[in-house]
Amino acid sequence: MKSRATVAADPDRTAGGANAPAGGSGAGDGDGEETSNIPAGRSRASRRGKRGGQAESGARAGGITWRQRLRRDRTLILMTMPALALLLIFNYIPLLGNIVAFQDYDVYDLGITGSPFIGFENFTRIFEDYRFWEVLVNTLVIFVTQLVLFFPIPIAIALLLNTIMSSRVRAWVQAIVYLPHFFSWVLVVTVFQQMFGGAGLVAQWLREHGHEGFDLMTDPGFFKFLVSAQAVWKDAGWGVIVFLAALAAVNTDLYEAAAVDGAGRWRRMWHVTLPALRPVIALLLVLRVGSALNLDFEQILLQRDQVGAGASEILDTYIWWTGIKTGDFGYAAAAGIFKGLFSVAMVLGANKVAHMLGEQGVYSKK
Repeated sequence: MKSRATVAADPDRTAGGANAPAGGSGAGDGDGEETSNIPAGRSRASRRGKRGGQAESGARAGGITWRQRLRRDRTLILMTMPALALLLIFNYIPLLGNIVAFQDYDVYDLGITGSPFIGFENFTRIFEDYRFWEVLVNTLVIFVTQLVLFFPIPIAIALLLNTIMSSRVRAWVQAIVYLPHFFSWVLVVTVFQQMFGGAGLVAQWLREHGHEGFDLMTDPGFFKFLVSAQAVWKDAGWGVIVFLAALAAVNTDLYEAAAVDGAGRWRRMWHVTLPALRPVIALLLVLRVGSALNLDFEQILLQRDQVGAGASEILDTYIWWTGIKTGDFGYAAAAGIFKGLFSVAMVLGANKVAHMLGEQGVYSKK
């Protein structure tokens, strides 16, 4: 009993002080009982700390409630409300009008509510129309031509500007390349007409020097290359900005390490710069493939009569000409739905290819 009294009176042993043993077997008392290996005070503190840690981890896992989030982010929510309202009004509510694709729609007398439903008859007309498939193939040919000729050019210009040491020269070149993006297609087509038309500057210069002139603006075989050149001149500067932003995020230590290892300029570009651009290239390529059937309607329509419908007709102009202009809105709506589904399939397929190549694409792989 004396030993028990001694243990109870010793504060270091009862409270887990510095003089208390850290472990091992306790000393036996006079009755043959053994004390606990872990002091009682320390065990109680550890249990309280464990419970506190569990409660803290539960609070972190649960997070704040949606009411607290709403109160915290109310300013940002109010700022985004106008944009969400415009998106709802002009992008999502009009989707309800796609119901006319399943109706014998009469825009003048019956309207949407009074027009009779005809099921998939408008889609059957599309699939049985050989002209529709010719236009679809022509649209894809123009898209592939633009993809091959247009897509690499912003990357090449961005790489070229990235090698320019003078920031002032780089800013001037970037501004000059980006300026045509603000031009309308009417102005772009007019400039090309004045340069490469039958009475353009190039044709007149050739005639003055004894050569036969030409007119590229009315050549059906050259049309797909013509619209690709127009797209390059107008929109290449926009893509340059995107790739320059990606290049600005590249760590300069990688270039220095490659230079120390003996890599020249071309090897640094191949092993450092291009791998840094791969995610952006994959993302833009997937988005570009998704808009395969969404070529510039105004650009093609302005030049449709000069080269003929056989070479210049794309899906958008065909829908406008055979659907909207003749009042066959059901046929036009069905063609528009087909175009949307085809674009979604193209995005999913291109994104799958991006995943196979190790890139994220539009959305990450689960």
